[in-house]
Amino acid sequence: MASDTTSTSATADGTAGSGRPLAVVTGASSGIGLELARQLVDHHFDLLVAAEDAEIAVAAAVLRAGSSGSVEHVQVDLRDEQGVADLYARIRADGRPLAAIALNAGHGQGGAFVDTDLADELSIIDLNITSTVRLAKLVLRDMVAAGEGRVLVTSSIASTMPGSFQAVYNASKSFLQSFTEALQNELQDSGVTLTLLMPGPTETDFFERADMAEDTKVGTSRKDDPAQVAKQGFEALMAGKDRVVGGSLKTKVQEAAGKAMPDKLKAAMHRRMAEPGSGD
Repeated sequence: MASDTTSTSATADGTAGSGRPLAVVTGASSGIGLELARQLVDHHFDLLVAAEDAEIAVAAAVLRAGSSGSVEHVQVDLRDEQGVADLYARIRADGRPLAAIALNAGHGQGGAFVDTDLADELSIIDLNITSTVRLAKLVLRDMVAAGEGRVLVTSSIASTMPGSFQAVYNASKSFLQSFTEALQNELQDSGVTLTLLMPGPTETDFFERADMAEDTKVGTSRKDDPAQVAKQGFEALMAGKDRVVGGSLKTKVQEAAGKAMPDKLKAAMHRRMAEPGSGD
């Protein structure tokens, strides 16, 4: 997929030179990503937002309307190596050091592993894992060279449990958790911080895209507010915290309870939430 890059500044003189720090959010056309972008704009960052769908232009326009700084967008498919390269080239073209990035792009697919399409599962791996590793490799080298920078990685409390009927998605989030925790240790003296955002089920279009909205218990249940999740993630990012569970008290209790639960029991619990037909 070819990338489409649009640069539009809301500064008084029409330039991008606002003197504000630069931040990037991937997967920013809706949901938690859009709300993370809103948090950054509201706290005086200039912003570059990215997503694969055309709605990213609409999201950028909405963000721009509420900002006195610069909001730009890149429509790019991060599952492709070239898509990551295009986004990174746009970051570098800005000329400023990257102050913060939210590696948030991701998607899932529900259903029994033996029934789902392999292409769908590989797409999850390409976006959730491979694109994050590729982009992190590029931006972290720059941040370490500069001696500063903040990275937010969106994992999930799903990373802590075997994902029956979401096997590849949960495993991808487990990878992101382990990957980020390893980098936290490696970079502890670098001036660069990495923060894990661990949401629970959140009111976004995730479940509809994953074919889980209508016939699963988790898809039909009440979910957390993405604005609340993003606010908690942003505050943890700025405080340099290693990890934050995003969402309601119910989500935090669920995550805490899971620490004492054996994996076999967690897999059975996940099955009751995610198995097709469990929402009936």
